[in-house]
Amino acid sequence: MVFEGLQPQGDLVLRTLAMPADANAAGDIFGGWVMAQMDLACGIKAAERAKGRVVTAAVKEMSFAKPMKVGDTLSIYITIARVGHTSMVLQVEAWAQRYLTDIMERVTHAEIIMVALDKDNRPTPVPPEA
Repeated sequence: MVFEGLQPQGDLVLRTLAMPADANAAGDIFGGWVMAQMDLACGIKAAERAKGRVVTAAVKEMSFAKPMKVGDTLSIYITIARVGHTSMVLQVEAWAQRYLTDIMERVTHAEIIMVALDKDNRPTPVPPEA
């Protein structure tokens, strides 16, 4: 891969292809689609860590540095930055592998806070790491 100077940080949690249905008339992928993929990846990573159900509590500031285009592969990298009593903070990076190239560019990044829930949908402690 050829990176734009930065290197992805964290674990690769999700890869998916940007399709025409995810784009506007100009061929740029909707930012909301990228955000949804980031949230989905955070749910996977946080649920694995919490050993149970989690929900998104907050998304910190997010700005889009580069556009996604139809045909690009979106890769979501995640680092669990902090684990609290019932919540965890995840550092999330979204990278685009440009269509039919080895070029990888960071599209956006954010801090997402996830909360562990019990069977009654109440916050529950995140278990210690095994």
